[in-house]
Amino acid sequence: MAKLRLNITMSLDGYVAGPDQSEEDPIGVGGQELHEWVFPLKEFRDMHGGEGGETNASSAVVNERWANIGATIMGRNMFGPIRGEWPDESWRGWWGEDPPYHHPVFVLTHHPREPLQMQGGTIFEFVTDGIESALARAKAAAQGEDVWLAGGASVINQYLAAGLVDQIDLSIAPVILGAGERLFDGLERGSVKLTQTRAVDAPGVTHIKYQVG
Repeated sequence: MAKLRLNITMSLDGYVAGPDQSEEDPIGVGGQELHEWVFPLKEFRDMHGGEGGETNASSAVVNERWANIGATIMGRNMFGPIRGEWPDESWRGWWGEDPPYHHPVFVLTHHPREPLQMQGGTIFEFVTDGIESALARAKAAAQGEDVWLAGGASVINQYLAAGLVDQIDLSIAPVILGAGERLFDGLERGSVKLTQTRAVDAPGVTHIKYQVG
């Protein structure tokens, strides 16, 4: 059965993005520091059309995260900085015309928009009827593969509170952000049962994997 898998990087104080997200700072002020561990990797550069790069203990984690993923779910804020009604269809995401997903991506929003077909097999579909509808559509599109819950924090916390996440793979960066978008915010004590299944110490980051339930 297809799983909903959360793979994300978090600061030591629990934030997955810094404050004041904008077109200039898509991950918020200081948010870029969370991902410094992944930028040098060959796997990251391959995924984004680059060349070269290094291999270290994080490489196997990155490869594992992308294995058997057939669709992605994300929030409107992760797709872009546009708020409210879409003024037009000029905003096509942060990733250029060939985003790294190469499969259907379901964007949760309150404002309808026609699907957006990109190069490389990525298609953004905009879901206005809630998290369960987005998950059902993503699982159908994934055709037996798993679904990646990409972010941001608000959407992730909604799925966690609803008990819909099957697996959490956290990359913990040695960064204190102090403010921003906090993971697990608003969840009640004991509402998410976790069993640790893997821990990897890598340069500039620690990866911890949990089974939920």
